[in-house]
Amino acid sequence: MASVVGRRFAAAASTCGRRRALPATCVAAGGNRGAIRLGGASYRHSSAATGNDSASPPVGSYVSGPTTHFGYESVSIDEKEGRVKQVFENVADSYDVMNDFMSAGLHRYWKDELLRMTGVEPMSKAVRRRASMEYAKNQSEEGEDSSLLSILDVAGGTGDVAFRFVDAAGCPERAKSSGADEISVTVCDINPEMLRVGESRARSKYGSALLDDTSALKFVEGNAQQLPFEDASFDLYTIAFGLRNVTDVDMALRDALRVLKPGGRFLCLEFSHVTNVPLASLYDIYSFHVIPKLGEVVANDRDSYQYLVESIRKFCTQEELASRMEAAGFEGVKYTNMTGGIVAVHEGWKPL
Repeated sequence: MASVVGRRFAAAASTCGRRRALPATCVAAGGNRGAIRLGGASYRHSSAATGNDSASPPVGSYVSGPTTHFGYESVSIDEKEGRVKQVFENVADSYDVMNDFMSAGLHRYWKDELLRMTGVEPMSKAVRRRASMEYAKNQSEEGEDSSLLSILDVAGGTGDVAFRFVDAAGCPERAKSSGADEISVTVCDINPEMLRVGESRARSKYGSALLDDTSALKFVEGNAQQLPFEDASFDLYTIAFGLRNVTDVDMALRDALRVLKPGGRFLCLEFSHVTNVPLASLYDIYSFHVIPKLGEVVANDRDSYQYLVESIRKFCTQEELASRMEAAGFEGVKYTNMTGGIVAVHEGWKPL
């Protein structure tokens, strides 16, 4: 059964329909309209097609055969997961600092824009008004989950995105009261070292009540391809800079659909393919000659950051990822390029 928030999501999705070329009013429902300026970077909504589903490029399986890519290297499917896990174990303690160096701080603006596009802040206000009308109490008495807004952030181990949701939803203030919060944010990551860093940061930032008393924030170890959650558990699923590291993207997308409630929403913030030719040339020089060196100097780990740069180039184009989302079963799929396509936000809805 769709949640209150899920039904609102579904209504917007049905309005947008299945096409990725959306009218301006429908684009606005997902976030900004036209071009805006944020931290000196230009953001513009992009249509993935011309308004015709048949224009979507055909895509095969993300993984076919016994091998896949680890950066520019060909490795066995079983080997990739372990090697990616090792990369993030190596960089866990310096991950957020390196993000600042690598992106010149732009990752903060990209994540802020992701937060704005989710609508978590206005939805949370509506949820808390609903809770004050005894809805949560009645749901609890019926034996159902009393959470009215359930958010899952996958591959978010250090908590950088989840903390934005927690703050926007007013969870720290709610933690001053007793009982479980009506809003829950769950961080899921395959890497225990990343989760260790994230939980430590959370307790330092918010204290223990948020995690131990109101359960507004949870950290759970799990694989994006086989998430450790029941079907239809979440209203909102986000994944930031993590999908390209998954061995089988198609499997991860199908499992994202599985854990969303009917009418739930999926948003993926990921490095993508630059659409501006002069910028692409400069970006390549910076990526291959500067970022690995920064990794060597700041994190004492050149190889891990060399992999991260290569993994961006091997990942799906904007069009391909949109098509894979549709193939997985999402509706109303579209994407938004940011900073000339250096990153993009893809979004879609689970049908009712």
